[in-house]
Amino acid sequence: MSVNPDLVGREFPPVGPYLVGREKVREFAKAVFATNPIFSDLEAARAAGHADVVAPPTFPVVVQEHTLAQLLSEPDANIDFSRVVHGDQRFTYSRPVVAGDELTATLEVTSVKSLGAHSMVTSESVMTDATGEHVVTAISTLVVRGEE
Repeated sequence: MSVNPDLVGREFPPVGPYLVGREKVREFAKAVFATNPIFSDLEAARAAGHADVVAPPTFPVVVQEHTLAQLLSEPDANIDFSRVVHGDQRFTYSRPVVAGDELTATLEVTSVKSLGAHSMVTSESVMTDATGEHVVTAISTLVVRGEE
């Protein structure tokens, strides 16, 4: 069964707020081998003009995961998670994510394409801070492998 093309344009309820913790940022930086001192050293981050340690550029996937869970569990989506592989990931920033941010994310499905038996589902998770200002949009494409 292919992915439901009627998902395009569907927006899911906001998730969050997700409080970005200093230790979470440090752990993520270590896990992805991000060595810039602003990712782990508070004084280095402040010297660079930031209020706290800065999250590496791919950190928003931690928050995006919560929005994608909504899509993957949508009853009429026809997405079998056992057949999903990650196809693409991009980010567009208004400002860096820093420890102390409270991020709320809203997911919208922007595209569903069929390629033979396979489907590609692209979605955008827009993340705002506690004041409602845009911080980052995480754009993800999932490939749903079709039946052989």
